[in-house]
Amino acid sequence: CAVKAAHVLSEIAKNEEMKKPCIEADLVLTLIPLLESTDQEMLLHAGRAIGRICYDNRALQEELVRVGVIPSLVRILTDYAESEPLVHVALLALYNLADLDSAREALSMTKVAEQLVKQLKRAESHERLEIVFEVLQALAENDALKVQLVDAGVPEVLSEILLRLQGSSQAEDTCIVKAASDLIVSLLLGAGAHLSEELKVAKNNAKDIVLILARHEISQGKDSLNSEFASLFGNCLRMFQLGVVHQLLDLLEKHIQSRDTSVQQAALSALQNLAIPVVSKVQMLEEGIAERIEALLRLESPPVQFKLLGTLRMLADGQADAAEILGQDPQLLSRLVQWCSASDHSGICAEANRLLASILHHNRSQEVVKAIQAAQGVKHLVSMTTSEHAAMQNEALNALAIASAIDLETLEESFKESQLVQSLHKLLRDDNTSPEVKYNSMGLLCRLLNSGDLRQEIEENKIKDTLEQLCSHSNANVAKEAITTLQLLRGET
Repeated sequence: CAVKAAHVLSEIAKNEEMKKPCIEADLVLTLIPLLESTDQEMLLHAGRAIGRICYDNRALQEELVRVGVIPSLVRILTDYAESEPLVHVALLALYNLADLDSAREALSMTKVAEQLVKQLKRAESHERLEIVFEVLQALAENDALKVQLVDAGVPEVLSEILLRLQGSSQAEDTCIVKAASDLIVSLLLGAGAHLSEELKVAKNNAKDIVLILARHEISQGKDSLNSEFASLFGNCLRMFQLGVVHQLLDLLEKHIQSRDTSVQQAALSALQNLAIPVVSKVQMLEEGIAERIEALLRLESPPVQFKLLGTLRMLADGQADAAEILGQDPQLLSRLVQWCSASDHSGICAEANRLLASILHHNRSQEVVKAIQAAQGVKHLVSMTTSEHAAMQNEALNALAIASAIDLETLEESFKESQLVQSLHKLLRDDNTSPEVKYNSMGLLCRLLNSGDLRQEIEENKIKDTLEQLCSHSNANVAKEAITTLQLLRGET
């Protein structure tokens, strides 16, 4: 009678009011051993009963994991992979448990990744794909499971799905495409076990992680954290080799006019983060990705423009070749300069300024400096030095210092017109200016002293007095730089 009893319980548990009596009667613990049965009907009814009784009850779900339900669910997926009802029950159970850390830890000791890949490949309905995606998204939060998912071939299957559906305009297919793109982002950005606290806090925000990676220059191997991101960059390269980047761009071009921006955002997030590793940057440039991105920038969609500007900035980061390509495109520079003062889109305005600064910072060509000067972009970078964000201030100051070292003569007139010297003096006098900004401001001042006219402006603005005060600044680097700048100003070095 056990099969029939389990069937009755699974029907009773549909009623919300009956769940409590089932729990009080300890029926869950009685049903769990039945999941070891080889009778498929028994497995089906017992699985449904357990799932319905424990639904939305975290304490009971934790108890299920503690008494060993995870291996039983994976066994059902493995032994009965062709049984649609049993697979559905097992997937629903995993979906409900996958948010628990204890469940993820238990799953990391199984071969669940291989079984989920198998179900992804054989899924025929949108509903089945969606539930597998949901389970995968939750599991990708666990470091060990994320590695297993990549090794089991999840990126390859996602690539196949994107290729298969990229030409479809059906709403259901669009949802699947978005879910696949979101999962790519999760696999790229899952937090590592030994990340710094800064990255742990930012692990759910793709943009924050990109900024942290850029700041630490991890992609160039200049940070001690580099080895801990080996798997992250390996995942990026694997995605790239599968052709995912071109597929994402194809998706963008197709959905660019769509009112539903969810697909756009998912594809753009994946694209931006695929541009992090140095090897990816080089491959993207060689395959003409920058040109495709520039073409998309001409379309009037602010969210897309914002993300694409960030992607171009990632491509230019540390890559003189990329900076030179972007910095000598008159159409791109003209558009960037327009956006640099776009008050109706503050995000795009900021990102355009940052891209302009990045091009100057990473470029080593006099032609690029002249091109940005001709496009009237210098005044915007001078304005950026007074941004309310210290990160943007530093980016502008460093970019202008490098450009001044390359070709100060070309920039001299623009610096005078935009009152760069006065802006730098204001930063140095302001007690609220961060030490790093003060330090970089003096670094730029040292470059400007190579111009007779600008040196005269510096002397007339009595910056010398401010520098003398900074020689006793509490920050040792600021004080040291103030002494150096004063020596240069006095002609002592």
